[in-house]
Amino acid sequence: MTDLAPLRTLLQRRIDLIADHAFRDRDAAAHLEALKTVSEEISAEHQKHRAQLPPRLNHFLTQASFSKALEYLDSSED
Repeated sequence: MTDLAPLRTLLQRRIDLIADHAFRDRDAAAHLEALKTVSEEISAEHQKHRAQLPPRLNHFLTQASFSKALEYLDSSED
């Protein structure tokens, strides 16, 4: 089975960045660049493991429903 920990970490990092209003207020351009970077990393991780991912998780990632993807991963933990 594919190790989904890196994907989960990236998804959580994106959520944390969105919530970091101090960073956004301090440097809006850098905040936007950080969001762009983590989104690209999520897309790359998705493409790398697409064939091994559960269909529902693939759907969330394809639709950029990153919060739902993170919820899915969190609910799938043993």
